[in-house]
Formats: sequence, structure tokens, C-alpha cells
Amino acid sequence: MERRIDIHDYDYPLPDERIAKFPLPERSDSKLLVYRGGAISERRFRNLGEVLPAGSLLVFNNTKVIRARIIMHKPSGARIEVFCLEPHAPADYERALAATGSAEWSCIVGNSKKWKEGVVEIRFEYAGRTEWLRARRVGDAGREQFVRFEWSAPLAFGALLELLGRVPIPPYLNRESEEIDNTRYQTVYSKFEGSVAAPTAGLHFTPELIEELRGAGFAFDEVTLHVGAGTFLPVKEANAADHPMHTEHFEITRTTLERLRANVDRIVAVGTTSVRTLESLAALGWRIRCAADCAADRVIGQWELYDLPSDYTGADALDDLLGWMRCRGIDRVKAATQIMITPLGYRFRIVRHIITNFHQPSSTLLLLVAAYVGEDWRRIYDYALGHEFRFLSYGDSSLLMR
Repeated sequence: MERRIDIHDYDYPLPDERIAKFPLPERSDSKLLVYRGGAISERRFRNLGEVLPAGSLLVFNNTKVIRARIIMHKPSGARIEVFCLEPHAPADYERALAATGSAEWSCIVGNSKKWKEGVVEIRFEYAGRTEWLRARRVGDAGREQFVRFEWSAPLAFGALLELLGRVPIPPYLNRESEEIDNTRYQTVYSKFEGSVAAPTAGLHFTPELIEELRGAGFAFDEVTLHVGAGTFLPVKEANAADHPMHTEHFEITRTTLERLRANVDRIVAVGTTSVRTLESLAALGWRIRCAADCAADRVIGQWELYDLPSDYTGADALDDLLGWMRCRGIDRVKAATQIMITPLGYRFRIVRHIITNFHQPSSTLLLLVAAYVGEDWRRIYDYALGHEFRFLSYGDSSLLMR
């Protein structure tokens, strides 16, 4: 079946001055566009509780951004930027960030023409001694390279990144990271290191707002999806269906799945990464229904969810997944997803409402919004542009309720 999505239908003019280059002094002071069944209004984010449906379960992505950009130099003095995307050896984030002495990562290399071979390094002071971090290219993977790091300091690689790395703020900010980004390009509930981009819909929450919402009867739970740099890749193909989606790894506990099942009609996904994680569960559930095997180690394909029967519900998927986990004594599921949520007939099975920022023109994230609200995405974005909303990662937010 041929799929066609004209990406030009999802373009809009975004003046540079509407892109928020820095966060507001207070997280929850951002504006909130409220879309409810076609009607549009606005609030401040701190008033979120006034417009959320009673009894909503808000689902956060608790991933933590790592300081993934490292500036190194060749012996000649040439400056080389190494941007760590995901671990290669060891291949999972927990072991890779805990590695000592050496590790290999898939990286994007800046100024790569000046670094074809040989070693680049940083020298630094630690515990009163001069230490070194060295890197060598050991393979190519298209636009990315495999880089082997070795270091002398008695530190895990995650601690080394904290010491020497820089926060990988989005490229469209057109600036170097600053001290404020170390705290503000991170959600207040971030826990598990592994992302190279923040789940930005969550940047508006403060501990005080979360507690206020709890007191008002709203519930919270968390998933983990490590956000990759592919989230910023532009759609270059005129037919967006030809755009290859990046792979992102996620993890969810059985306790969370049980809470999702108990609140299946009241789920509010905080951010597109939470949407992609939650919706991917339907594919895992259907695999179990068909083969009594989750096959979670196989990546959920870009179009896999479009092939599910229309009468297979989110409740069905959660029941199938929970039953499979209980039978096998499993307390969490780890998987990876490439799903592409588009207006091309996508059916939301688990997510009821969405909190999300305003996304780039002609992007896969805008396609996701359009899949949820239909052609009203233009009205929403026209309203935001006409009412001084700030756009992209450090910009304002929206609550979308069909």
C-alpha cells in the first residue's frame, strides 16, 4: 500500500523572533493554549489544573539529558566536536554510562573533515592530577561515526560527561549552551540519563505545581524514553511517508501499566515522547495477542501500528501486555520504537489528551499534532502566532483535548 503525505501541507511561516532562545525566569509562567473540541482559549501554565479534565492521569517522560557534546582538539590544535548519540559497546545506556576506562558510542562529529584518523583529546584536572580523555574513530554508520573513548581518570563515563561535556541544546537556538541550560533544559522530574534532547513539554512543570495538582485530585506516573538527536532531523522528502524515523528506546514498569489500565480513559501524555511510548504499547500487546510472545527486543516499526485492527483498543493492549508480564513474572518492559504518527489514518488507542509545545514547520512532531487534531492544527498555530506565543523547546505550551 502506497502512503503519501505532502509535507508542504504541514508548513507554516515561523519568524525567527518567535523562537524562544532562552527560558522564562519561572517555568510555569509560560502561556498555555487550550484546545477543547475545536474551541481555542489561553491561560498560564500554572493554571493547568483549571482546564484539565477531573481525575486525569498525567504521564511524564522521566528521561534525563546528558551533557553529550564534547569539545576536543587534535595535536595540530584543530577543534573537533563529538556529539554522543547512543552507546555502541556496551550497547545499553546504563552500562555505557557506568563504564570505566573505555567505551564506544555512535556520534555525530563536527569538523569531521579534519579528523579522518588519529586521536583527539582533552586534558583536565581531577583530584589534583592531570588526566586525559582521548577519542578515536573506529567506524562509520552513515551520517554518524563510531567513536572509541579512553580515559585515565577513575571516573565512569557518565561522570566524565558531567565534568567535561556540554548540554546539547537544539540547533535551531543558534547559540552555544550557557549556564542556565544546565538546569532549565532538564525537567524537574528527570531521573534516568540517556537523552540528547529534553522532553520539552515537561519543562513548564515545577515541584510546586505538581504538588498543587496532586492536591486537586490529579494523578501522575512516568515512562522512560531516551530522546535521540533524530527528533531534530528535518523531513527532506516531499512525501513525508518516505522519511525514515529514528529509533528511540523506552522502558515502562508493570506498576505503571496497571495504573494506565485503571485510568485508560483519562490519560494525558505530557509531550510527544510520552505519546510515542504509550502508543507503542498497543503494538506490543498485539504481538502477544497474535503470537503469545511480546518480542520486545524487536523494534516497533514505523507503520506497524497502522496495521492493527480498528477494534483493538488500548484497554485490550494493556490487558494483553499485563497478562503476559504476570505469567512470566516480569516487572518491566524494555523496547524500542520507530513509530511515525501522522494524519494518514493513525488511530490513538491509549493517549486521550496531549500537553505539548509548538513544533517546527514540516516536522514529524507537527504531523503527530495534526494526526490528533486534524486540520485544526492550522487554527491552533495561527492563533499561537497571532497571540504572541513563544515557539519550540523553550517556548509556550498547549493542552490538546479532542
